[in-house]
Amino acid sequence: MLGHKTKIIAGLIGTLMVSIFVIGLAHSISTGFAGFWGGLPFWVIVIFVLAMAVYDFYEECVLGKGWQDSDE
Repeated sequence: MLGHKTKIIAGLIGTLMVSIFVIGLAHSISTGFAGFWGGLPFWVIVIFVLAMAVYDFYEECVLGKGWQDSDE
């Protein structure tokens, strides 16, 4: 499998790419036709999704807990 440093680098790159894409999409919606108030619900969803992505990066790459690790 991947080494610890490789997992952190790959996870960080993936999380940053998703973050840039989603924040750019939310920015374009808010500055476009929808306006700030029309884009506000999307911003709330974006913040929630990014929080989940960062948490998953931390749990999977930094702590080393994978989806296969269960307490069975």
